[in-house]
Amino acid sequence: MEWVATPPGGPRRIRPPRRPRRYTGPPAYPAVPRWGFPLLAWRWPLALPLRPHVDPMLRAVSAAGTAVVALWITAGVAALATFAECWRYVLLLISRSQALPRTPLAISDVLVGTTGTILWVLGVLSGVFVVLWGLRARAAAAERIGVQSARPDWQVVVGVLVPGLNLSVPGSTLAELEHSVLVAEGVRSRGDRPFPTLRVRFWWAAWVGTLLLGWLSFGWGFFDSVQAQADGVVLHVLNNALVTALAITTALMIKYLMRLLAPLDPTELKQLRVRAVRAAPPAPRATRPTSAPR
Repeated sequence: MEWVATPPGGPRRIRPPRRPRRYTGPPAYPAVPRWGFPLLAWRWPLALPLRPHVDPMLRAVSAAGTAVVALWITAGVAALATFAECWRYVLLLISRSQALPRTPLAISDVLVGTTGTILWVLGVLSGVFVVLWGLRARAAAAERIGVQSARPDWQVVVGVLVPGLNLSVPGSTLAELEHSVLVAEGVRSRGDRPFPTLRVRFWWAAWVGTLLLGWLSFGWGFFDSVQAQADGVVLHVLNNALVTALAITTALMIKYLMRLLAPLDPTELKQLRVRAVRAAPPAPRATRPTSAPR
């Protein structure tokens, strides 16, 4: 007997190999394909919060960009609020000798109320963004120089929010951050005592002046006499002007510190050109061959 093994269904016929089809162009679809990548723009790794193992420097750069934009918007609104308060004071001076028209008075009231409300909202948002940037910048600077911050983050947040403490804690924290950045750049040694530069001291003075004048303006509003109301308008003018200066100074301070802390992106640099070379050794000159004609 002879056993012959065959696959189920009987023996299969061997088909000849197919010839490759001639290329006729890219594929065409009657409708938009449902497969492929999602319709999302490119996002940096820190676009999604709470992602593990994110570089603190990238987080600091992202927070700095958001804080700077919010501060410039706040400065613009504060400048408009200063103009509105100045206009109200001019109307008060005119009202001493004549009656005021209805339209300019209504426009002044609407402008003062609108800019004041928007300025409060933007001030809170800008404060949140700046504090978040400060915490991330402290972490990035500490990691860069290989140390741990002596002041925990919760103390910084409490020092910014509690009245009285917010006169000294924000300035000292900024001085410590500047010292860490200068240590990372090699300008200061790690054992030096943190001492604020003139730039930080100017920001500190603007911060303290804005807080004190803001508290004074708030307390002055409880007086209901005519002269007190006129003086309150002057205080609001000065306070809004200080808020404008503080917002601009803070934005410039963030750019200054991030320029020292974060490395420059070569793709964002302009085309460089060598204009002069100083203290360079003379270029070696090849010996003249004896067979070269003169």
